[in-house]
Amino acid sequence: MGAYCNEDLDLPAYAAGAPPQEFRLSKHVYDNVHGNIYLDPLCLKFIDTEQFQRLRELKQLGVTDMVYPGAVHSRFEHSLGVYWLAGEAVLKLKTYQGLELGIDRTDVQTVRLAGLLHDVGHGPFSHMFEREFLPKVICGYEWSHELMSVKMIDYIVDSHHIDVDAEMMKQVKEMILASTEFSQSKSNKEKRFLYDIVANGRNGIDVDKFDYIVRDSRACGLGCNFQFQRLTETMRVLGDEICYRAKDYLTIHKLFSSRADLYRTVYTHPKVKAIEHMLVDVLVKANSYLQISSQIEDPSQYWKLDDTIIKTIETAPDPELAESRELILRIRRRQLYQFCNEYAVPKDKAEHFKAVTAQDIICSQKDGGVTLKEEDIVVSNVKIDLARGRQNPLECINFFKDFDSDEKFTIPDERISHLLPTTYQDMIVRVYSKKPELVEAVSEAFENFQLKTYGIKAQVHATPEKKKRRVMHRICK
Repeated sequence: MGAYCNEDLDLPAYAAGAPPQEFRLSKHVYDNVHGNIYLDPLCLKFIDTEQFQRLRELKQLGVTDMVYPGAVHSRFEHSLGVYWLAGEAVLKLKTYQGLELGIDRTDVQTVRLAGLLHDVGHGPFSHMFEREFLPKVICGYEWSHELMSVKMIDYIVDSHHIDVDAEMMKQVKEMILASTEFSQSKSNKEKRFLYDIVANGRNGIDVDKFDYIVRDSRACGLGCNFQFQRLTETMRVLGDEICYRAKDYLTIHKLFSSRADLYRTVYTHPKVKAIEHMLVDVLVKANSYLQISSQIEDPSQYWKLDDTIIKTIETAPDPELAESRELILRIRRRQLYQFCNEYAVPKDKAEHFKAVTAQDIICSQKDGGVTLKEEDIVVSNVKIDLARGRQNPLECINFFKDFDSDEKFTIPDERISHLLPTTYQDMIVRVYSKKPELVEAVSEAFENFQLKTYGIKAQVHATPEKKKRRVMHRICK
């Protein structure tokens, strides 16, 4: 396995469960997921800025609290959680393989900072801002909250005159971008395994997921049987890559399956998506007047943008915001866009699936008393997977047999339990009507589209009108 390292006097105490000396000299806060979190002096310089404190005004799960009332936790506490887990992970490796891997205090500090700042550029309302709103108001523009985090870090350092090593901050920014398409090649980097701790582009196992899976499950009142501690206690670096014991493959599968369950039951809940679509329309209608999208390039303006923009629109007297205010009022009064129906794309069709649009539904409408318009319909194309698209996530992970072995290997499908899924991605198409009086017409057009496209007409959900007709039919019989 390689030499164990106890080069720092505080590490044996850390391994025994007591906080290291550096933690005793740090400030600490109590977190309802991880317990005491110790904040080192350099990270405090970033935390105690208005740009980082902004994360308190960004709900981790956006509008999900309108369905799960307890889901009011913020990006602020999530960021502290990822900071803590990132430090815990690298300290574990330093404890057991420090001499072999050459991990030093600078590496520990760098990984911690990456965990702390990975979401500092996040937009309002969870991922809705960048995935739903921005594409509607800026065509063909590439933007991500990770890229904004990188810009925000530079802005914080410059505007607050934080004395920090430039090379360290360069590595922090690269670690934040590690799982994105904007990541630079890490193949020639020294200690490449450090780049997989916060945002793992190699196989998707990272402390960001460790934190939000447990934190989101708890906030929504859901059970979570994934225990990340089992992985952080036994992980090893082999060939510059973090590997896991072969006997822990089911724990890793629980990581990805727990994430998929959250997507299905929380993040893409039909009511949550209905509210998100309404909120997107609120922001789109207000954008030209408030110039919301123009703030995404300038960190000095962007940091002032958070979830409170809805209250700003709601209470503003400006006539230009009247349509947006009306939609917010509908949300407050629970007069939501009406969910009409959904269907799961057959797995043999999923590979070549093309996103369904409102125009597709309109073209499937048969002659009737109502003529549907594109602005009457919302189509939500929902993708739920195990973080690797249509691939089995275990195929990208290297394992080792035991601590006496230096050989790493992947686990082939035939050695995995037959109770695990053989399909790793679901595509679900949902349709909503923006006007209650059009629910019946939209539902029928959607069923016609499904019949025309896949040759099936499975009615998953019946509209209130259809339920009423069925009852009357039974009575008449």
